[in-house]
Amino acid sequence: MPNSRFLLPDLLKGLAVLFMVQVHITELFATERFYLSIPGKISLFLGGVPAAPLFMVLMGFFIGFRTLKTGPIMFRGLKLIAGGFLLNFGINFHLFYRIFTGKIDLNPLPYFFGVDILFLAGLSLMVLAIIKWLFREQYIYSLILAVVIPALSLFLPVYHGDSMTLNYFLPYLYSDAWWSYFPLIPWLAYPLLGFGVGIIIKKYPDIIKRRVTDPNIFLLIVLLVLLFLHYGFRISSNLAAYYHHGLSFFAWAAVFLLFLVLSAHYYLKAIKKQYPVIHFIAWIGKNVTVFYVFQWLIIGNVATAIYQTQPTTSLPLWFLGITLITALLVKGWEERKKIVRLFE
Repeated sequence: MPNSRFLLPDLLKGLAVLFMVQVHITELFATERFYLSIPGKISLFLGGVPAAPLFMVLMGFFIGFRTLKTGPIMFRGLKLIAGGFLLNFGINFHLFYRIFTGKIDLNPLPYFFGVDILFLAGLSLMVLAIIKWLFREQYIYSLILAVVIPALSLFLPVYHGDSMTLNYFLPYLYSDAWWSYFPLIPWLAYPLLGFGVGIIIKKYPDIIKRRVTDPNIFLLIVLLVLLFLHYGFRISSNLAAYYHHGLSFFAWAAVFLLFLVLSAHYYLKAIKKQYPVIHFIAWIGKNVTVFYVFQWLIIGNVATAIYQTQPTTSLPLWFLGITLITALLVKGWEERKKIVRLFE
């Protein structure tokens, strides 16, 4: 079995994007009856902390753990923001077509400017680049900010004015607009947390290793997760509350993320056989951005035609079908890159 230390991040990223696929199907394909049912809420829960927060913490972790220059991090952030606008156009292409042909009466702007996770990732990278440049290896500042950012939602007023510019600009920073899925407040807290942890692990690997292998610490984490599980489930299964949560949910999410990471770590250490499904998920994790883009292009355009009409029994089939088609597209994308390199 490959070293779990190297397999673990890719496995976690792969799981995160698969949880995103299933929750996108629930939100856009499933009937309202399923959406409001206990299985539907479980789907929303799995598409909560184990999805976007896990991915954002891992992104911040690698920025803190690796030795990277400010310029490339900033440029990567700008590319993700540009990619966010292209993806918004792509996933809503069918919807825009129906709007502009008069078949649907909707305002297209919230769909084009919708604050999806690529915008959060891009803006977060730019913030982390600045913090890395200012404070170097001083992790304490990022950890303090990780607490302050979600706490700001308790004090900051939400803009409800008539300015079109502010109505479409502020959702990237802080807003309760329905198209503001991942505003920097509170979501910047997750990459900040990962960034600080990455620096700590790089500076004190032996101490962290001893703590990770301490069963008493893992037991305490499990107890905390279970003690506040009802609260975490309630927020995660309410999209408005989840997208615009505050400090208390962030605290629970941080503990739950630690539980997920340690559980995956122990699992990879325990298994002896190289299960193909593990390597498939890890391969998805290695190609997480491309996989995320392709699955959204498929789901977004199909959803315009079948929005919230699919019976419960068809949802697993949609998940399997979209996952396999997306994997084939990602594989084709990989092969295309190899061919291009041959002629460079």
